[in-house]
Amino acid sequence: MDLHSVMCVSDLAKALEWYGVFFGRTADEVIGEEHLWRVGENAYVVLDARDVRAARVGGSMLTFGVAMSEFDGALDRLAAHGVGHGPVETYSNGVRHVEVLDPDGNSLSLAALP
Repeated sequence: MDLHSVMCVSDLAKALEWYGVFFGRTADEVIGEEHLWRVGENAYVVLDARDVRAARVGGSMLTFGVAMSEFDGALDRLAAHGVGHGPVETYSNGVRHVEVLDPDGNSLSLAALP
């Protein structure tokens, strides 16, 4: 099964810069007006700023599983580029979780298993 998760954004240029920082690279593919980052073998995050998506801007939520050893480094890299995040939580089962909001308020969380 393939997954294409669409993040609806209001300003494509601003979003491309922000998502480039979040993922640490530019989009892997551009198909028409959509910019895609490959985040798994058959999984992509897609930016879409077309007017047809305007009503959905800011309403997306994704959680990415990251290695515990990469969690703090990812937050440090984001902070170095001025990208803030919510408080880091540690759940009773040891999972660390943090929410990062894009400029439109779409939620991209990081979660690391112990």
